[in-house]
Amino acid sequence: MKNVKMFLGNVLRIITHVLFWIGVYFFFTYYLGYGTRNTNYINSFAFYLMPVTIALGYFFFYFLIPKYLLVKKHFLFGLYSVYTFIVSFFFVALSIFYGMILSHELVVEDTNPLTKTIPYIIFGVYFVVLIVIVLGLLIHNYNAALKSEDLKNKFLATQLQLKEQELKYLKMQIHPHFLFNTLNTLYGFALKKSDKTPEVILKLSGLLDYILYQVNKPNVLLEDEIQHIKNYISLEKIRFQDNLMIDFNYDNNRKDILIPPMLLLPFVENAFKHGIQINGILSIQLNIVLDTENLIFECQNSMKSNQAKNGGIGLTNIKERLQMLFNNNYKLLISEDQNQFKVYLKIPIKNE
Repeated sequence: MKNVKMFLGNVLRIITHVLFWIGVYFFFTYYLGYGTRNTNYINSFAFYLMPVTIALGYFFFYFLIPKYLLVKKHFLFGLYSVYTFIVSFFFVALSIFYGMILSHELVVEDTNPLTKTIPYIIFGVYFVVLIVIVLGLLIHNYNAALKSEDLKNKFLATQLQLKEQELKYLKMQIHPHFLFNTLNTLYGFALKKSDKTPEVILKLSGLLDYILYQVNKPNVLLEDEIQHIKNYISLEKIRFQDNLMIDFNYDNNRKDILIPPMLLLPFVENAFKHGIQINGILSIQLNIVLDTENLIFECQNSMKSNQAKNGGIGLTNIKERLQMLFNNNYKLLISEDQNQFKVYLKIPIKNE
């Protein structure tokens, strides 16, 4: 397909050049023969001017303009242009001389077949060359703009691929973090030979199913994410038994809301992982509120002071994900107040 496009492009380029020089030929016949009846003489004489005009035009188009003018070597371009006009003047004069001699037999009247003097004929040749120079500048600048736009698009595509790979890497980091916390719970029940071990395994399998089949999607339904969080809380309730008091309030009346997968869970994980019990009870407050354009997530729990600032691997990754996903079009506030660790997140929402 690429070779076909290149072939068609070359054919179109050749046709364009041929049509341009045909137009130049007719310009010469009109310019030199206006007001005379020696049509055959003018046609023959114009033909002898074409080789030097074409050679001079292409010398500027393919050599002097791209090699010197476009790379801003203006002095060398001016110098070589002067040399070119001096040398070409000899060949233009030679073409005029041969054209007059070889076309003389085509004169049908005892009058001067040319309506222009030699200086005007030379002017006509260099006028065409000037047009070629101007067109050359326009074409070269246009091609440069196309190449620049193509390079820009390739650069943006490469940047997008890198962002996607980086985002995928961050998600891969979240998975082991989540599994580490959950498997610790399962390990504890296995040591105790608890009857709840099968239930924990069943809930864990549900969470793993969500991770394997949903997390690689760009967006998931909010209600699926909420259910995922509820399953995780269920696992933690089994582990904490009566030592956990959690209040999870969420607005799920709108069923078409989309958010990035596993965006909220790391905050919930850290609430359990770094939370401390007060009077034997771990207290956690979770809220999800929707307005017309945004989702607001709040998480509050007691926190160990020496870990409050970094929040662990999960929060570090989630900050990077938020920046990549929303590019500053979000609000994340993390604060500590009287041994309470608080998270406030506001992100734009999408409809399915």
